[in-house]
Amino acid sequence: MLNSKQIAHLKALSHTKSPVVQIGNKGLSESVLKEIELNLKAHELIKIQVQDNDKAKRSITLVSICEKVGAEAVNHIGKQIVIFRANDKTKIVLP
Repeated sequence: MLNSKQIAHLKALSHTKSPVVQIGNKGLSESVLKEIELNLKAHELIKIQVQDNDKAKRSITLVSICEKVGAEAVNHIGKQIVIFRANDKTKIVLP
């Protein structure tokens, strides 16, 4: 679990990032989960664009992603969500 200081640090790092995965109208499919997994291994901190207009559904999608890939939710603003999962050889040093 991340504490508030670590989440604030990760939010600051995420501002400059562009979304690396987009979730379209078909929702959270196996291929999307594989893409998220690959990007987490490569970057640890990723931004995901969700096309759904319903905020409640986007929140459910965020929770579902975090459970399935073992990541932590960092931020959810509008249609963009940010998740983090540290690798064995971490690139991001948390405070």
